[in-house]
Amino acid sequence: MTIQIVIALLAVLVMLVLFFRFALRRIVIYEYERGLRYHLGQFKDVLGPGQHWYFPYLTRIFKVDVRPVFATIGGQEVLTADGVTLKASLAASYEIADPNLAINRVQSYQAAIYLQLQMALREIVCSVQVDELLADRNQFAQRLKELTDKKAEEIGLRLLTVNLKDIMFPGELKRIFSQVVKAQKEGLAALEKARGETAALRNLANAAKLVENNPALMQLRLLQSLGETSGNTVVLGMSAPGGVLPVHSERAGKPGL
Repeated sequence: MTIQIVIALLAVLVMLVLFFRFALRRIVIYEYERGLRYHLGQFKDVLGPGQHWYFPYLTRIFKVDVRPVFATIGGQEVLTADGVTLKASLAASYEIADPNLAINRVQSYQAAIYLQLQMALREIVCSVQVDELLADRNQFAQRLKELTDKKAEEIGLRLLTVNLKDIMFPGELKRIFSQVVKAQKEGLAALEKARGETAALRNLANAAKLVENNPALMQLRLLQSLGETSGNTVVLGMSAPGGVLPVHSERAGKPGL
C-alpha cells in the first residue's frame, strides 16, 4: 500500500508538472504596456505591468503599447470663409488612456483620431478668414484641440498636443501675399523715416526758439566749436557800450584764443 501511495503521488506530481509546463502560459507585461484579458472571447479586465499566468485554451491576453504617439496629419485642401483655398497640415501627439475603449470600441484608433483631427481642421478653417488664420496660429491650434478632446476620449485616447504645422497657398496667391508683406514693410520703413524727420525738425525748432530768447548762446556755441577745431580764423562782432567791438581770433596749431 505504501508503494502504491508513493506511485500515485508521483503520478499526480508529474501530471501537475506537465500541466504547468504545457497547459499554463506565462506572459510578462512591461511598464509601457497594458494587457487586455479575454475569457472565452469576452473582455474581462486590463492587466498592469508584471508577470501573469493564464490558461491558453480558455483565456487570451493581448498587449497594447500605451506610450505617446507623435503623428503628422498631411496637407488637407480647405476653403476658408473668404473663399481662399489652402493646404494645412497638423502635428499631433496622443496616448492611450483606456485600452479597453481604444481596442474594443473602434477597429483602428489611429484612423479614428486622424479622421477626427481632419474634420475639426476643416470645420475651423471654413469659419475663419485667411488673415485671422495667419494672425493667431496658436489660438487656432488651441481651438482645434478643444474641439477634438471629447471625441478622442470617447475612443479611449488622450490628446496631448495639436499644432498647425504648415499652411501652403497656391503659387499665384503666394506671390500676392509676398507683395502685401513687402508693401507693409516698406510702409513701416517710410513711417519710421517720417518720424525721424519730424523729431529732427522739432529739435531744430526748439533750438531756434532757444537762440532767439538767448542770443549769447549762439556765440558760446561757436566758441565751443572753435575749441574743438584748429587752423581757423573767425571775426566776431560783439556788443559794447560804445557800439560794436570787433573781435579777431586766429587759430593755428593747438586750440587757443
